[in-house]
Amino acid sequence: MSRQIKRVTLTSKKNWWMVELDEEEDGAAPPPLSSAPSEEGRTAESQHHRTPRILHRQTPRTQREHDFLLPHTHFVLCAPNPTQHLAPFAAGSASEVFKCVVKKPNVVQLEINGEMQSNAKDVTTQFLAELRVYTTLARHRNITAFLGCLENVGMVLEHLEGRTLYDVIREQKQTLSRAKKVDYHNQLLDGLTHLHSYGLSHGDLSLLNIFVTYSSDTIKLFDFGRSVSADSIYASPDDDLSEPPASPPLPASRLNSRFGATPKPPPVPLPPAAAPRKVEHIYPGTRPFSAPEILRGECQDARLADAYSFGMILVCLDRCDLVDVKPWEQRKDKLPDGFLDDLPVFGDRCREYLKRWDQGRRRLVKSDMMDVDVSMMF
Repeated sequence: MSRQIKRVTLTSKKNWWMVELDEEEDGAAPPPLSSAPSEEGRTAESQHHRTPRILHRQTPRTQREHDFLLPHTHFVLCAPNPTQHLAPFAAGSASEVFKCVVKKPNVVQLEINGEMQSNAKDVTTQFLAELRVYTTLARHRNITAFLGCLENVGMVLEHLEGRTLYDVIREQKQTLSRAKKVDYHNQLLDGLTHLHSYGLSHGDLSLLNIFVTYSSDTIKLFDFGRSVSADSIYASPDDDLSEPPASPPLPASRLNSRFGATPKPPPVPLPPAAAPRKVEHIYPGTRPFSAPEILRGECQDARLADAYSFGMILVCLDRCDLVDVKPWEQRKDKLPDGFLDDLPVFGDRCREYLKRWDQGRRRLVKSDMMDVDVSMMF
């Protein structure tokens, strides 16, 4: 069965077209030339084979390889009752109403010098990376709750009332107590170690990707679009993963030796080959929180890179101020003079987290939580 466009009509709705399609049997014999059908017969045959009218929206010219299709996920639930820990904001006799957030992929297409450019590939990569995190992890109080995924719409996440940690530090420079800093440290560490225990990294940990709720000052991690697996091999964003790796050169033949051909040794049984490791692109995160080895394209351990980002966040939290490092210095694992001075709460730990990854950088472990002095909370 083949489908052909019969008529295209502009409708009264802005930028929408009406497309009429005809379906024809593949391999059907053409009508004989001597017996042309009448006008009435042609009209009846056209109505018989015509499919229902379909409305298509007019979009800019694109290439098929740049078209974005949401992964075919239908509705993926992370738990049998995803709203069991959420409070409804309204309820009736037969239902409850919950606030939620729909995170929809945003594809941008531009025509540059007559060629269409699109971010559809990167949008797909980020969407699938974030979906992998939400569908792999068990529910945790310091990670934004995942409610499901609507086909051709996006991910459904819990609705949070609050602000980012960036806003907290900027607004409470003089009022953030030591106990509150330690509480934020413990919550961040708890959420990140939970994520790392599943073999996944965050990939873009920064003050802007940490949410603090108004009601209970609960830390919530979100935006996992740059997450990678700890078991993967990491490639630079510029590397083309579609090209197969080069095969090693074959050993030189010894058949041309003056001593003649060398007899083959008996075959040695080999152990079963391990499954090939997946190759993933790893991207630099937000300045100055991105680890130097990622900036250099030399990352070997994504969870250690998260530890560097965590150390930078602790510097900002301890100072109650925003910090910056020149990227060309950060690539060399260099910090400004006095950068780690005057850190009374997290100074020792920041020095451990901001070391080179191959020179003893401290890992994130749950046992490193600090005691909170409740008397200093207010």
